[in-house]
This record gives sequence, C-alpha cells and structure tokens, in this order.
Amino acid sequence: MWLDAGFAVVEVNYRGSTGYGSAWRDAIEGRPGLTELEDVAAVHDWAVSSGLADPQRCVVSGASWGGYLTLLALGTQPGRWTAGVAAVPVADYVAAYEDEMEQLRSFDRALFGGAPEDVPEVYRECSPLTYLDNVDVPVLVLAGDNDPRCPIRQIENYLDGLAERGTAHAFYRYDAGHGSLVISETITQTAIEVHFAMRSVGLA
Repeated sequence: MWLDAGFAVVEVNYRGSTGYGSAWRDAIEGRPGLTELEDVAAVHDWAVSSGLADPQRCVVSGASWGGYLTLLALGTQPGRWTAGVAAVPVADYVAAYEDEMEQLRSFDRALFGGAPEDVPEVYRECSPLTYLDNVDVPVLVLAGDNDPRCPIRQIENYLDGLAERGTAHAFYRYDAGHGSLVISETITQTAIEVHFAMRSVGLA
C-alpha cells in the first residue's frame, strides 16, 4: 500500500536485531533506541545521497519497538524527518515501565542496566518524552486501549506534551491491545497511516 501510494520503503536492519551474532544483537544494551537510530541515520543518509529519497519528504514509521524508535527519532534527529507515524509505541519509558507486564520489566532492566530508580539518566536519555521540545513535524500515533506491552497512559503523557506545545499531531485509538488481529481493522489503520503520510509530504 505504501508503494502504491508513491513511497519508497526502506526497512533498516539495525543493531539489536538477530542474524549477525551476539555482539550485534546485544549492542543496544545500556543505550537502547539511540544506538539503533545511529544506524537509521546512516541508512537515511544513503537513501538521500543515492537519490532514492527526497530529503524534504522522508517519513519515519514503525510499530511497537519501531514506534518507539519513530518517536525517539523525531525528537533526537530533527531536520531528517517530514513526519512520523508511530503505532503502539513506547513514548514515556518510565511510565511504560510502571504499567507494563512484569516480563517486559525484566527485559527492560536487562536492556537499560536496571530499573528507572537505578539508572534514571539512562531512561531519561532513551525516552521520547524527553525530547518533546524538538518535535516540529506532524506526528500520528495509533494505540490500543488494552495494551499490556505499550500501555495507553504513557502514550497519553506524550500526546498531552505535544498538545501543550502546539505540535501538529493525530491520534487513532482503538478497542484492542498490542495491535489488532481483525483484518478490517488492520486495513483501516494502514489506510490512516498512509493517508497521513501522504498529506504530510504533499502527495494528497
């Protein structure tokens, strides 16, 4: 659908993913989000320099961890992105830790080097909420009311921050959890994402 709408789509296999050994997989420990975005920036530079991407029309998009990286990219890489589309993201990492399921708290402690009270500066540095003042492009967020992985309260905190700053944004909220298994809902959400991106880059 993105291709049919006129977008070139690039999916970045950044550090933290599997397939390149344990050092590659574990490279994000202690600095999650920011490490992956170094790789995203390198790919963005390539896409622009190769002529694949128009630097004035680059949309960063993702879901779950990709949604987290999308919001973090908008705040830490201003000037690279024309808009952001984040589905079921982590937006306020401390609030997310407080509300998420226990298995994910254990994962986060391993990833960050402790709980928020143990390493507060790491959570602050790696949380999209920290960089709200830098977000100056339109943002679309999609989230479910009953998400145990990326709970709704921490997303609302981020959206409230955008509203306070007068940053253009849209919010699609649905009655499900971490995504939807209903095909019609998936189609609806994808259409909302693509049309938002098209409007943001002047294609609609």
